[in-house]
Amino acid sequence: MPEQPTAPAQPSAAPDWPGDLSARPEISCSYLRASGPGGQHVNTSDSAVQLRFLISASSLLDEQGKARLRRLARGQINARDELVITASEQRSQLLNKQAAFARLRQRLKLAAHPPKPRRKTKVPSASKRKRLEGKRHLAEKKRLRQDE
Repeated sequence: MPEQPTAPAQPSAAPDWPGDLSARPEISCSYLRASGPGGQHVNTSDSAVQLRFLISASSLLDEQGKARLRRLARGQINARDELVITASEQRSQLLNKQAAFARLRQRLKLAAHPPKPRRKTKVPSASKRKRLEGKRHLAEKKRLRQDE
């Protein structure tokens, strides 16, 4: 029987953030019971994931990045300067954990890159002309009403 050609091995996808985030000391993960649909399964398994990222102890971001992260996620940061991310959308603990880490990666990416500075622009002269012409038109209309 002739051998079938094998597909070339695909390289594994590069991580979104350097290294494995789950092994970082500033990240802790706890599991709790999720609310919502799932029947009796909800009451017996800890499928929700709560991820805590200690911002002040992190070496992933510089000081400006930490400040941006605090500003971006101000509603999810507790008094101990921890970013708290809770995922309970799935019935599987593993899927919830992956979702929580994906959200953390997304926040870290946003905080790592400074926003593009805004460049001031001038109002185009055509826009100014159009605005002034409209004002003149309304003033003329009102003036004509007064004469009546």
